[in-house]
Amino acid sequence: MPANRSRLSRITVAAPAAAALVLGTIAVATPAIADSNPSGPVTAKALPGTHPDWATPQADTGAVPAGTAATARIYLAGRDQAGLDAFAKAVSDPNSPQYGQFLSADQVQSRFGTSPEQVKAVSQWLTGAGLSITETNQHYIQVSGTTDQLTRALGTQFRNYRTPDGVHKAPAADAVVPAQVAADVAGVSGLADSVQKATSNAVSQSAAESAGQSGAKAATAGRQTSLPTDPTCSDNGFGSKIAYGAPQGYEKNEPFAPCSYVPSQLRKAYGVTKSGLTGKGARVAIVDAYGLGTMEADADHFSAAHGDKPFAPGQYSEVVTPDQWQHQADCGDWSGEEALDVEMVHGLAPDANVVYVGANSCYDQDLTAALNKIVDNHLADIVSNSWGEIMHGKSGDLDPGVIAADNQALERGAAEGITFMASAGDCGDNSPTAAATGVNCQADTNQAQTQWPSASPWITGVGGTALELKDKSGSYGHEVSMGDRRSVLSTDQQSWTPFPGNFYFGGGGGVSKDFPQPWYQQGVVPNNISTVAADGTKSATPLRATPDVAMSGDLVAATLVGYTPAGGAYSEGGYGGTSVSSPEFAAMMADAIQARGGRPVGFANPSLYDRAGTRAFNDVNDAAVHTARGNVVDLGTVGGVLKVRLYKIGADQGLAAAKGYDTATGVGSPGAGFFKSFSLRHGNALGQDDDNQGDQQ
Repeated sequence: MPANRSRLSRITVAAPAAAALVLGTIAVATPAIADSNPSGPVTAKALPGTHPDWATPQADTGAVPAGTAATARIYLAGRDQAGLDAFAKAVSDPNSPQYGQFLSADQVQSRFGTSPEQVKAVSQWLTGAGLSITETNQHYIQVSGTTDQLTRALGTQFRNYRTPDGVHKAPAADAVVPAQVAADVAGVSGLADSVQKATSNAVSQSAAESAGQSGAKAATAGRQTSLPTDPTCSDNGFGSKIAYGAPQGYEKNEPFAPCSYVPSQLRKAYGVTKSGLTGKGARVAIVDAYGLGTMEADADHFSAAHGDKPFAPGQYSEVVTPDQWQHQADCGDWSGEEALDVEMVHGLAPDANVVYVGANSCYDQDLTAALNKIVDNHLADIVSNSWGEIMHGKSGDLDPGVIAADNQALERGAAEGITFMASAGDCGDNSPTAAATGVNCQADTNQAQTQWPSASPWITGVGGTALELKDKSGSYGHEVSMGDRRSVLSTDQQSWTPFPGNFYFGGGGGVSKDFPQPWYQQGVVPNNISTVAADGTKSATPLRATPDVAMSGDLVAATLVGYTPAGGAYSEGGYGGTSVSSPEFAAMMADAIQARGGRPVGFANPSLYDRAGTRAFNDVNDAAVHTARGNVVDLGTVGGVLKVRLYKIGADQGLAAAKGYDTATGVGSPGAGFFKSFSLRHGNALGQDDDNQGDQQ
């Protein structure tokens, strides 16, 4: 452990996760204590950010008629938000006397959850304004009524505003919660009628090609070439097959891209095989939207096809409510994402129990409900979320009510000892420049930024790498950051165009201007990184940097996935994205729980940052890789047409891996000493290597 971490870990957290945000962007108030005076009465509480930025006077088209139907969700704060902040930190910090002294789900609810008195008080406030309550639980109260009734409850009128995608209604000013319930309300969502939803952070190679630039046919007529006329790939390690006959690119005779990786290769590369760990005794939950009816059978088919064992009876389970699914046309098909997540967890932790929790849509409120379902019932020790969304866009900022509700779920999970992780995205710095050519970007972005929920201080954000294997068995060779720039073969087959290539696909990360630096990043993330937000805004105090860790996820060095689409037949194809990385790391943490004798890790970031700079992690450093190892040619058939592409890898948009912590790969990928650092046999009181030395992979 680095010497400067032992004391820094004991520093009181700079600010709670839900504290007012730092650079004037999305303001999220601390639910139970905001606008309160410890020595005086609680006052009315404004909810900054409920009036969206796009609702400007210039865009105003008039008041919404008073009788217009409206709905809203009021998120409840719970009994003691400040106490939850402190407890979640204490049980998560390896240097705290309370480390690992987690509570049960019932104990968390009893100590920090919403009380019946709070529900009653908030309900009376809402019905007193004429609103009807349509749903009530310990997390929120859903109401319906009219805009004039919402105005009565929240103190703001509703008006119509012109936006790029039509006219939308929104509050004319920030909503205000009256004093008598100010301490009981965490936030309010749904006041503006713009849609806010998450997207999958996975892309299949075929889908990416369809969304990307078109390529030229690799025909041989009129030009002598030794390129194959059928799809091919490097099947004996990275760079094992050279693309002779291709035009010169970044150097002469670049190799073909590697064949899509399978779990046995990933297990060997990241030390799982050598460790003998299988995740036995751990429970991993996966959150996506909807559910694939053939998932268990598909996972068993995939395992058998690649030499692995299928799920044992009862090892896989699902929590889905198909009768409540909604917004499918808007959210699209999540089947490939689900298959990827399940097969990655099972592949790297083959004896871990896996529970799939399908949200009723990709909309924020439904995904939040899925997180709460896991925490309320303690369904798992580890939770992987391979989805995300930008926090700032042309159509407005992410709803602060959703941020407050998600953070509260994550903190309650930390109190129970649940490890949450989220993929960091596939669009580099998420800037408009990246979105202009990237294949998995949100076009709505208006600035370089991080994604939600990976930017939360209470989650482990997982970035991506391009993993280079030495051989077919999966021996670890090297890693660079996940970032691809692409060119295609010109029509005359004499050159690559454009050259250098445009940004195509890359791991997410950066510094969030929305959250102060959490305590566990102090002493590890340098100030020259933490005080400059992704969009270039400078801060007088350090900010939350992402990602925290990284694993293989590049689209060029892809991962194989197999599943049966609706109405189709089982098939396999390559996938990329930090959607690969998140379930991979979830499986690694399941293996780590087994190494700890079955003891859960809980909120993992304090433990992970305490291991920064040790052999627990590979310090990914793009600058240390020779350029010839960072570029590949891909030859594949898309829509019946053979296409040839050139990729420069380790070339993310706005992000790069460097020595030490960086915003492309965090503290690095799991290294030779990762499992030993968690082992009861080798670890000290903190569960770390005594000598920071681990076995070679």
